[in-house]
Amino acid sequence: MKNSDNLVIRLHGDDNVLIALQDLTAGTVLKEHDLTLNDVVKRGHKIASAAINEGQNVVRYGQIIGAASAAITIGDHIHTHNLIMGEYGKDYGFCSDAQPLPVVTEARTFDGYHRPDGKVGTRNYLGILTSVNCSGSVARFIAEAAEKNGLLDGLENVDGIVPIVHGTGCGMSGEDEGYQTLYRTLSGYAQHSNFAGILLIGLGCEVMQIQDLVGAVRMRDTDSFRYMTIQQTGGTRRTIEKGLEILKDMAQIANKVERKPAPVSHLTVALQCGGSDGYSGITANPALGHASDLLVRHGGTTVLAETSEVYGAEHLLTRRAVSPEVGQKLVDRILWWEEYTERNGGEMNNNPSPGNKRGGLTTILEKSLGAVAKGGSAPLTDVYKFAEPITKNGFVFMDSPGYDPVSITGQIASGSNLVAFTTGRGSVSGFKPSPSIKLATNTEMFERMSEDMDVNCGDIISAGVSIEQKGEEIFELLIRIASGEKSKSEALGFGGAEFVPWQMGCVM
Repeated sequence: MKNSDNLVIRLHGDDNVLIALQDLTAGTVLKEHDLTLNDVVKRGHKIASAAINEGQNVVRYGQIIGAASAAITIGDHIHTHNLIMGEYGKDYGFCSDAQPLPVVTEARTFDGYHRPDGKVGTRNYLGILTSVNCSGSVARFIAEAAEKNGLLDGLENVDGIVPIVHGTGCGMSGEDEGYQTLYRTLSGYAQHSNFAGILLIGLGCEVMQIQDLVGAVRMRDTDSFRYMTIQQTGGTRRTIEKGLEILKDMAQIANKVERKPAPVSHLTVALQCGGSDGYSGITANPALGHASDLLVRHGGTTVLAETSEVYGAEHLLTRRAVSPEVGQKLVDRILWWEEYTERNGGEMNNNPSPGNKRGGLTTILEKSLGAVAKGGSAPLTDVYKFAEPITKNGFVFMDSPGYDPVSITGQIASGSNLVAFTTGRGSVSGFKPSPSIKLATNTEMFERMSEDMDVNCGDIISAGVSIEQKGEEIFELLIRIASGEKSKSEALGFGGAEFVPWQMGCVM
């Protein structure tokens, strides 16, 4: 990665593009590269550093990001007007780059909430989980009444009450993939380490029956898990009254749990990006990747997701798979996505979004190559379905859409008790019960939205901070957040509207 006078950067010796580090005007001379810009080029966008024939591959990160749709002259702006997906190789090379990371000798700890099942939480919430949209309003009524009545007053060890509502649970098949996905999601939240207790509420006649949810798996011990239906309890008012009684008992029990030291191996971090730009794969994503490696070296777990946003870069992950079987599991999910988008009238290159494109990203190949950098260099130990419980430590992958709220909902259901979220355009969100830190890819956005951003990764470019230094900064912040320090999104109150299960299949 070579920086030229703070105007452009070449990321790999094989690249035939440069990346603009600031807005550049036509006629700007880049002496080191012996070229003059033919067009206006915005920050984060690509400049041709060599002539590229129509149909020839365009290369960034040393990888193919697409093909020229027309002849490109040295100094031209490269974007949607002259770059398309094109053909690209898929050399999966299973396990060829799976190199174990060195294990650290100095053990690190965080202060967390120890649960009876051996898990350790980073927060101590009470959750009101709903089986169906029809019980969502009542769940919110109970949470609002609890706040109005001061139910948690004086209970310093309880972080709050979280109503978890959604738009499905009925009008669906009771047997298909959509049902199983929702089942895993609700079960995962019910058993999450950041909840001290769960009150599960249904209407009573929905497809996602309460007895099916609680009968197939033991979710929690009886002190921290209760359930009821509105119809059986006697309607809205009686359900609210009973719900408040249950939460009062749960809160007293939850308040007895205090933070105690735990190895960082109990941390599971969801790796996410949203509102990405041309800087994402240069600054925040590789810095988060270094932090991911540090956590894995300490025995922790990091979870990459968003299958539609690793598309075209999956070969970089399959080469790190610990076995051919693990690599094939990822390939199988890629094939599923190709079929899924085709039958629904979409295509994988529908992503990047308009905001991504304004930030300089052109094809899904380019976006994906930057996105996988969040996963560092650790071996890929396993691949999981959406919301499937994660049972192996290390760096893993969970299948999900690229839509951030859905993807993170799945990662939390799988067990993530922290979220690390990189953004270039400036995403704002939170994901109770798991605290989320925001990592800004560029200094300008960080300064403009400093109340929402936890870490400025733009100084990797603007001030010459190394990726390793920034990764260590992120790692230390994760430990502090896990121990109780509030993230910016928590302080702003985010997290009550971002539970979005992946809804697939027929709505009937």
